[in-house]
Amino acid sequence: MALVIPSIHSSCNLNSAFLGDRSRICLSDAPFSRFRFLRKPVECKESRIGKRPIEVPTNVTITLDGQDLKVKGPLGELSRTYPREVKVERDESGLLKVFKAVETRRANQMHGLFRTLTDNMVVGVSKGFEKRLQLVGVGYRAMLEGRDLVLNLGFSHPVRMAIPDGLQVKVEDNTRIAVIGHDKCAIGEFAAAVRKWRPPEPYKGKGIKYADEIVRRKEGKAGKKK
Repeated sequence: MALVIPSIHSSCNLNSAFLGDRSRICLSDAPFSRFRFLRKPVECKESRIGKRPIEVPTNVTITLDGQDLKVKGPLGELSRTYPREVKVERDESGLLKVFKAVETRRANQMHGLFRTLTDNMVVGVSKGFEKRLQLVGVGYRAMLEGRDLVLNLGFSHPVRMAIPDGLQVKVEDNTRIAVIGHDKCAIGEFAAAVRKWRPPEPYKGKGIKYADEIVRRKEGKAGKKK
């Protein structure tokens, strides 16, 4: 009984008896020993956040130069360079829109991200952002000395942190810290660096926590019964 092998240059038939009904293997053009697997096409869904337009206030100036965007407002100026997977445009009504330049999975992931980053730039230079922290613990205090934030957190020495340019820090009642600025990323980085010195512990809740942070508490060991 002779075995008939399909030609190398013939079209691939997934239902052929030679490859099997359930096989997903297709013969490549050359060489014969190599096979090519059929890949499922990537479905690039439209991002619900990415397709939203961004309103630009009248006191904000937008400058577009290719993949570079500059936003200037009463509180400061920010700039960002966009990757080639996305592009930003401004329509006739003055709205900013972020589009996908190509239909790939990476572009789909970046679409909503860079739309949010662009919106944060516009809001930052016009209204600004604020991040609040709170010190919880006996003897924990914060104070300002020039452009330095000094923290007493139970160490043998006070912790001194230089405040980055473009940020403003306020201390209330020696236990509440407010980080204010127009760059949301810089605010979050500085607030996280402050919190890192004493993250809140789960038993008594001592440490530095965000004002809106909920610390999950744990029950300590019960005393031994006599």
